[in-house]
Amino acid sequence: MIGRLRRSYRRLRLGTRLALGLGALSLVVFAVVGTALTTYMRDYLSAQLNDQLKLAQVAQSKSIADYGTLTGKKYYRWYYAVYDVKDGTPVLREPEDPADVPEDVDDLTALARMQTATNTEVLSTEDLRGEGLYRLRACEVEPGVVLVSGAPLDDIEDTVRQLITVQVVTFVLALLALVVFGRAMLRRGLQPLSDMAYTAHGIASHDLSESASRLPLRAEAPGGGPEVEELRTAFNTMLEHIDASLAVRAEAEQRLRRFVADASHELRTPLMSVRGYADLFQYAPANAPGERDKHLARLRAEAARMGVLLDDLLLLARLDAAEVDAPLRMEDADLVDLVEQAADAFRASHHGHPLTVLPGPASVRLRLDPHRARQVLDNLLTNAAVHTPAGTPVSVGVSVTAGAARVRVTDRGPGIPSGDRDQVFDRFYRVDKARSRDRGGSGLGLSVARSLVRAHGGSLDLDGGPGETVFTVTLPLGGGGR
Repeated sequence: MIGRLRRSYRRLRLGTRLALGLGALSLVVFAVVGTALTTYMRDYLSAQLNDQLKLAQVAQSKSIADYGTLTGKKYYRWYYAVYDVKDGTPVLREPEDPADVPEDVDDLTALARMQTATNTEVLSTEDLRGEGLYRLRACEVEPGVVLVSGAPLDDIEDTVRQLITVQVVTFVLALLALVVFGRAMLRRGLQPLSDMAYTAHGIASHDLSESASRLPLRAEAPGGGPEVEELRTAFNTMLEHIDASLAVRAEAEQRLRRFVADASHELRTPLMSVRGYADLFQYAPANAPGERDKHLARLRAEAARMGVLLDDLLLLARLDAAEVDAPLRMEDADLVDLVEQAADAFRASHHGHPLTVLPGPASVRLRLDPHRARQVLDNLLTNAAVHTPAGTPVSVGVSVTAGAARVRVTDRGPGIPSGDRDQVFDRFYRVDKARSRDRGGSGLGLSVARSLVRAHGGSLDLDGGPGETVFTVTLPLGGGGR
């Protein structure tokens, strides 16, 4: 039975459970307060009755001493018994009024004996036969005379019972109001938690972007207090992080699928060429000395092209993994000298594109990998030559500003459309989809360049508009590479 009740309690909603718990706690508080109040009231009324008995006996004792009789005010249902002490034994004196003593005076006589024996005032509560509870007090009026007075306790008991009844009714009504209104207030205060649960269920059963999304802020949906507001803010922040993480993961998965597809497509072309040239050697004409040398040269060219592609992919993978042995061999080098070497190599291999080295500092010493820095410069200059018509001027310049060295590679070609600017650094991406791979490359040059610059602790940015394309390499003067 207890186990069933416990399981039923656990199935209740949190607001109901808190309201019941608050009600149980309030019930304990009400019981303690009611008990203390009832006890105090009973003691207070008893003390008043004792004082009333004492004052009445003082006046009656004076009357007995002066006139030998009981005169003065008598209270309704009070008893007054006068005893004469003879040889140490109290003997009841004939009452002036039969109503002054009860039918059974044994309890009064016993109290008179106790007073005679102790010679002190005696106070006691007795249940007189047929009369109920009485407060009895015995005192010596004069030597040899003892007065025993008795006051009923019915009024005190009635008052205490009425007080208990009022307390029970009041506490029950207060408890019901507390549970009902407390449950309503708790439900309103815990509404953000219900909203969180509803939102969490929506996220679990639907796409995060399609759910009710965020919980309203306190200004939009008051209630709950600062603690619930902190939880609500943390919940919204968590949802934003989850949403951002899912978006990043989806984008990464999409890029990975596109990368695998593009890499497979790029490798398929040279592999098919190698396979085709290898198949030619099955035929006699292809084994003639002239034909054989031509086919072998093409095989070597395709293999070299595939090797360059694989080297670039391996380099990107190692840079992305941030390996300890990343392909950087850092040393002190002159950036201006590297730019001049790259410019000389560009002029020798691209006669149709005039190159200008803009004036700048005579020397810029940096800590970098000279070989990889040359690879970045060669990629940017080659990109300017491949993607612009013959005769397009190209310029390169070095500058130093704000603790960083900058290399700007500029061409006056058609420029890069604004819709492609965010994707030119993606792997295997080509602005001109119809361009031949033999002429346009594999689409890894700019990706390799940006990854190498970032490995040096710098950045590679694209600027310019129609009629101009500007790539800016920024490297820290202190050398921030890994």
